Amino acid sequence: MVTVKNYHLREGERGEFISLELEGDIEMVQSTNTGRFYATTRRCFISSTFDEATAQKMVGKQIPGSIVRMQCDTYDYTIPETGETIQLGFTYAYLPEEKATISQNAMMPA
Repeated sequence: MVTVKNYHLREGERGEFISLELEGDIEMVQSTNTGRFYATTRRCFISSTFDEATAQKMVGKQIPGSIVRMQCDTYDYTIPETGETIQLGFTYAYLPEEKATISQNAMMPA
C-alpha cells in the first residue's frame, strides 16, 4: 500500500495540474558509508486530473500498489543538506498492485 502524503500544483505545457505525492511503507536501509541502518520511505509523484479540493480530500488515503526503483537516463541531483551534486541513474515510480508483473528489466533492486 502507498499513502497520498500531499499534493502539489504544477505548471505543465497545457497549463496547471495537480500532482499527488505518494509515500511507500517504511523500510530499513544500510548506509554504505557507516554500515548503520536507518529508516526511510520511498516517494514519488504522479499526475492527476483532480481539482485542488478533490486532491486535498485524497491526502491520507491509501492506494493498493508500491513504489519501485526504476532505471532511467542519468541526471544530476544536488543533495539539499550538503549542496553536493551527484549523478543518479534511477528514479522511483508508482506500480499499481495489478501491474506487479512489470518486466523485471525495468526495475532495479534498492
